[in-house]
Amino acid sequence: MYRFLPLALLLAACSGAEPRYLIEAPAEVRPAPLAVASLEVRDVSLPAYAEASEILVESADGGLEPAENALWADDPMRAVTLALADRIGRASNATVAAEPWPLEEDAQAAVEVRVTDMVARASGVFELTGQYAVSSYERVVRERIERFAIAVPLVDTTPGSIADATGRAVAQLAAEITEELSR
Repeated sequence: MYRFLPLALLLAACSGAEPRYLIEAPAEVRPAPLAVASLEVRDVSLPAYAEASEILVESADGGLEPAENALWADDPMRAVTLALADRIGRASNATVAAEPWPLEEDAQAAVEVRVTDMVARASGVFELTGQYAVSSYERVVRERIERFAIAVPLVDTTPGSIADATGRAVAQLAAEITEELSR
């Protein structure tokens, strides 16, 4: 009986754990032809506050505060990077993967995203702003830097709503990158 006590204590401690939320970008159904056959998505650069495991929301005075009893299910940088790579891969005819590039032959191009703002605003909008750079080792596509400013309405500022809006914003960014690379 005593050998099961540690397991019982562990389960009791976990029962009050904070819920964790995923960053999931809805899947695209119509693949678009890209100007590259392979694309590497570099690790997304997030502001320090967005790298934290806590889900943050802007308060009425402009401060960022943790949503009550809610955490991201994965490291936000990793989750956003993988969601972008997955969404671009599903929305295109290219072979797409997050870094490090897993294949022996290098990707024809890479995209690097630097996020300036990733925040659930008190005004009821989730904002994702920044820039992305497209580089092409063999000049298969024109290298360039593009800015993005995405605003997704929030149903409310609950963690589930913020997670949903984050996924939709990442999906919009992936669609912008896909469109840019299909030219």
